[in-house]
Amino acid sequence: MKESHSRPPHVLKRIWAQREGKIGVIISAAVIALALLGPLLAAPITGVTPYEFIGQPFSDHGLFGTDNLGRSVGSRFLAGGLLLLIYSVLATALGLAVGAVFGMLAAYTGGTVDSLIMRINDVFLAVPQLVFALLAITIAGPRGWVLVLIIGLTHAPRIARVARSATLSVISEDYIRAAEMYAVPRWKIIAREILPNITGPMAVEAGLRLTYSIGAIASLSFLGLGMQPPQADWGLMINENRIALTVQPWGVLLSVIAIAVLTIGTNLLADAIARATASTNVEQ
Repeated sequence: MKESHSRPPHVLKRIWAQREGKIGVIISAAVIALALLGPLLAAPITGVTPYEFIGQPFSDHGLFGTDNLGRSVGSRFLAGGLLLLIYSVLATALGLAVGAVFGMLAAYTGGTVDSLIMRINDVFLAVPQLVFALLAITIAGPRGWVLVLIIGLTHAPRIARVARSATLSVISEDYIRAAEMYAVPRWKIIAREILPNITGPMAVEAGLRLTYSIGAIASLSFLGLGMQPPQADWGLMINENRIALTVQPWGVLLSVIAIAVLTIGTNLLADAIARATASTNVEQ
C-alpha cells in the first residue's frame, strides 16, 4: 500500500542547485531585506525622515534629490517597501488559504458540491481583477484591509482550480482509502493526508500569486487607489514623481527598479520550486 508522504527536505537543495533558484533567492532576499529594514535605516542614512521637507521640489538636494513636495527621495524610497511587502504577503496568504480549502473540498467531495463550487469559481474568474478591485475600493475606500481582502479574494478562484487538480491526483491513493476505511473524519483526511501531498503545486502557485499581488497593489497605489499620501510607498512614489521624470528621474526609477527586481526574483523562485517538485514527483 502506498503511504502518504510530505515533501522531502532535499527539495530545498534542488531549488538551490538551480541557477534560477539561486538568483531568485538572492535578489528576492535583498529586496525583502531592504523593505523590512528600510524604515529603520531611512533617517540614519539620509539624515531626514520620509515626511520631512528639505528643499525645493525636484532638486538635487539630499540623497537622490527631492520629490514633488521637496521631501527626500532616498528616505522615502527606503521606507516605501514595507507596506507593499506586508500587504502582498497577506493577500497571497488569504488567497492561498481560501482557494486551497475550496479546491480540496470540491475535488474530495465531488458530485454536486464539486460542480457548484467550480461554477461559482468560474463566475468570479470572469470578472477582471482590476475592475473588481476598483469597484470595491470605490465603495469601501482605499484602506489597507480592503487591498488585502480584494487582491486575496481575486486570487482564490485561480488557486482553487490548481488545488482541485492537485487533489484529484491524490484522492485515489491507498492511504486515502485506508483513512476512509477507518472512518477518519473528512476534514482530518483533507488536513492530514491531502494537504501535505499537494504542497508542491501550492508552493509554486503561492510564488506566482505573490508576484501578481505585488504588481496589483503597486498598480492600485499608482492609480491613487492604494496607499494614500503622505505615506511613503513605491507605487505612490511613481505616481507622484512621474511628471518630472526627465528632470528628477530617481523618484520614479528607484521604485520601478525595486518592484521589477522583486517580481523577477519571485518569478524565478516559483519556477525553481516547480522544477524541484516536478523532479521529486518523477522519482516517487
